[in-house]
Amino acid sequence: MYIEIANVKKQFTQKGRLFTALESVNLSIDRGEFICLLGPSGCGKSTLLNAIAGFDPPSSGRVVIDGKEVRKPSSRNVTIFQNYGLLPWRNVLRNVELALESRKDVSRAEREAIARKNLELVGLSDFADASPHQLSGGMQQRVAIARALAADPEIIFMDEPFGALDAITRMKLQDDIREIQKKNRKTVIFVTHDIEEAVYLADRVVVMTPNPGKVKSVIRVELGPSRDRTGQDFFQLREKIFRIFSLKQDYPIEYSI
Repeated sequence: MYIEIANVKKQFTQKGRLFTALESVNLSIDRGEFICLLGPSGCGKSTLLNAIAGFDPPSSGRVVIDGKEVRKPSSRNVTIFQNYGLLPWRNVLRNVELALESRKDVSRAEREAIARKNLELVGLSDFADASPHQLSGGMQQRVAIARALAADPEIIFMDEPFGALDAITRMKLQDDIREIQKKNRKTVIFVTHDIEEAVYLADRVVVMTPNPGKVKSVIRVELGPSRDRTGQDFFQLREKIFRIFSLKQDYPIEYSI
């Protein structure tokens, strides 16, 4: 197994009191999988993502990636947040090149070529010289995706990256990231509170419940590579996941739907 999350617990001290954000989280992820962490606000989705990415290690338990325990962020992986993280004083091309500037084995010409290639992949070749403020929110998020891909990461962590976007832009970017992930065979761990988004994107949906955050169920999505948001199978799966939230079991159950 590529990623192993074993008995992860995360606690914080808030106003002098100990708060348990995650409790006994166990999950295995294969290389090349698209995993969605799904649940309401406060269920520990982002906390779990940060633990896997190495930003905030667990209080107890272990996260192991490719045989090595995670203790800090790795340059082999990238994280895409909701706020894009673009540098306003750099144009689009230079923002994408940023992912490669620490690489001494990549020349400036190679850096530009890789950046242009990934801008083409996200459909922004014509905006290489634009400033971030000249782009729409959806276009800025595409730049962030291009920058992430330019680093050629093994894992892409995405923390509600489309949450601030309008519905049409969000659906277009869902199409883009799904196509890019399949084409590049990247492992993606994607945080969302949107059931429909999870069903559309994921190979498996990890349903989490709060107080403290736990994995309630793991649902394997078997809808094939072409997913129709208006199809009956899509609607049925969305409704089944919705009903899972009301089940009384508090232990992980693996479903294939």
